[in-house]
Amino acid sequence: MKLVHFDLVGGASGDLLLGALISIGADADAINAALASLAVEPIHLHVEPAEQKGIHGIRVTVHTHEMPHGTDHTHHHDHSHHHQDHAASNHSPTHSHQHTHEGHAPHRNLNDIQGIVHAATLPEPVKAMALDVFNRIAKAEAKIHGTTVDQIHFHEVGALDSIADIVGCCLGLHLLGIDAVSFSPLPAGHGTIECAHGTYPNPAPATVELAHGLPVVSVDEPSEMVTPTGAALLAAWKTHDAPPAGARSLRAGYSMGQRQMKQRPNVVRAILYEVEPAHATDGIPDPCLKIECNLDDCTPEIVGGLVEQLLNAGALDVFTQPCYMKKQRIGTQLTILCRSGHREALLDIVFTESTTFGVRESEVQRTTLRREMIDIHIAEGQVPVKVGYWKDSAVTISPEFDACQALARATGRSVRAIYLSAQQAAHARLSQTSPQ
Repeated sequence: MKLVHFDLVGGASGDLLLGALISIGADADAINAALASLAVEPIHLHVEPAEQKGIHGIRVTVHTHEMPHGTDHTHHHDHSHHHQDHAASNHSPTHSHQHTHEGHAPHRNLNDIQGIVHAATLPEPVKAMALDVFNRIAKAEAKIHGTTVDQIHFHEVGALDSIADIVGCCLGLHLLGIDAVSFSPLPAGHGTIECAHGTYPNPAPATVELAHGLPVVSVDEPSEMVTPTGAALLAAWKTHDAPPAGARSLRAGYSMGQRQMKQRPNVVRAILYEVEPAHATDGIPDPCLKIECNLDDCTPEIVGGLVEQLLNAGALDVFTQPCYMKKQRIGTQLTILCRSGHREALLDIVFTESTTFGVRESEVQRTTLRREMIDIHIAEGQVPVKVGYWKDSAVTISPEFDACQALARATGRSVRAIYLSAQQAAHARLSQTSPQ
């Protein structure tokens, strides 16, 4: 299992987190290609070396052309309001938009953003993750302003640069194959900030709402340290409080902001960990959330489609079993295992695509085998094979079924024959490499 830990010494914003993911290996070119598929004006990430207080890393800047006169919009930090550090007005805010234009970006509502994300060429789990983040921001803003999510018009978070931050961050996490996320307490500055609606206490109201349940630490910095986008991303991703015992560090990277702060660098550090069993007899502990409900008036076709949507949206596992409900009606019990960060997106699917009136939720811990993928060559072609290890021995060997099906169609052999051939070849290879 791969885990990324963010040290938020310099705060948290969309572009700081995006830079941190790129600094540990997320492919900036792949992210740029995906952002180009958004049905909007051109977006481009610029990645450059940067330094703060003796620490070297990278700085990510988002360039868009979404302005009335086609002028360039260069983005360094994001937030959902026009914030200014009121307590230190002679400085630029920690998280600020650096504009090279006059005018304002168009405001978008949640439906606009959902349409942009759905139409993009992105993996389904990335779409679900990004939409979860936007839903969290919309709900926070709706609660603060006493309205509904449908009535909320995003300001800065609806601008293309902030859409790029959120989509880019979620894609970066996906490209790295991250299974779990932890982070240090969110640093909270002091003083006041100037928002579109007036002077507010620091942190911004939306940030406070989005950070419910997350660890926070007060710091002596008179500026906005965490933006609503940063808080929403971290809240959606969080699975662990800290890297578990026995986690092995693979690499670290540093993402730089623009602000010269009083006592600390405007930096986020990301550390990528491999989490394996602490001892050969241990499995991998994996905390997750279990969501269940009973369905008694859904057709099998609807249930089947629901299961597929949930898996595509990032569920770890989805399964069904028959059950008897009130008055002995025959029903289907739906069980979902997921990371806490996927909860909102999965609940949206359950409540809109099924007939349930409620769900049951509980925190559980599963133990999983250490896994690896190997490529096995047989007469018909190549088959990826998943191998599961317990006590340092390969105990489960499972050829990828889709690959077996494709070879069966191409060669005319049965799927079962190809599956068994790949499994036997994997057994033979593993027996040659296993300790004597």
